[in-house]
Amino acid sequence: MNTDRSVLFVAPFDDVHHAHSAQRLRALQRIGAKVTSFDLLSKPSLLTRFRAGDLPRRLERVIDECEPELILVCGGDAIDEALVDRLRPRSRARWVTWMLDDLRTVATASALARPYDHIYAIGTDVAGEVSERLGRTVDVLSVAADPSVYRPIKTRDQYRANVVFAGRATPRRERILGELVEFGLAIWGAGWRRTSLRDYCRGEVAGTEEYVKAYGGASVAVNIHHVAVEGELPEAACNQRLFELAALGIAQVVDDRGDLPRHFTAGHDVAVYRDAAELKQIVRTLLENPADAERMGENARTRLLQSHTYMHRLRQLILDQPRPIASR
Repeated sequence: MNTDRSVLFVAPFDDVHHAHSAQRLRALQRIGAKVTSFDLLSKPSLLTRFRAGDLPRRLERVIDECEPELILVCGGDAIDEALVDRLRPRSRARWVTWMLDDLRTVATASALARPYDHIYAIGTDVAGEVSERLGRTVDVLSVAADPSVYRPIKTRDQYRANVVFAGRATPRRERILGELVEFGLAIWGAGWRRTSLRDYCRGEVAGTEEYVKAYGGASVAVNIHHVAVEGELPEAACNQRLFELAALGIAQVVDDRGDLPRHFTAGHDVAVYRDAAELKQIVRTLLENPADAERMGENARTRLLQSHTYMHRLRQLILDQPRPIASR
């Protein structure tokens, strides 16, 4: 399988909200692609801005220099339809977008995706919605994780806890996690010190390393998705946390999502709950049966290594793309 394409990877890069951009970049390199990256969050110096100009001019320069066969845009709203149309004639590259949106942002994402040659969405629900809005095929390519970053560790001291959740506070998450305080709950993330669960907050997660340590001290990890409309039927797309926790090899209890069976087997790789009462019972059972919890975490990591790393995803994406016709 030939993946030695010349790829321009356009994405926002940081270690908090966009930490997976670097992981996707490494995956492209590991599968043999010739990658040039463009950071949508970079702020050039005044001298660089003077020489290279604004975002469109800087992208033009990079495209001219690296002559990509494929331009992959992953996240960020700075690349709109007008800019893609402006840049397209500068190369023979196929333009591909990997949308990281769920149903909360699908309207904006659909408009941004319109000019691309190939569109990927992270879930069947998002793909269906975008396909209907644009009148064209949208493929599903779920998120994943880098198992060299999210790897099994056993942290102690302030990180040790029976039950851990790391993520931003929301009213729904507050209600759900409130059922678990009797089990030795530790919460990490922004906003929790302004909620009724403030006493269970161990701190905010500053970056990937802290996130891994926070979950590394857990006996049981809880995963609660964001939802577009609370009370509606379960959405389909699965979040990055599903794959991160699997890579960490920790017993994970996750809320029901339509696409979950595409990735992991309920009861074998992960435990699935549908309401707070069921979550509480599952957590109790896992804590009372640590060997079963450990086995579930091991099963999840094995499944991730087999099918759900970023190398799997990016290899599929590149092999989906026909090589551009050489210029005459």
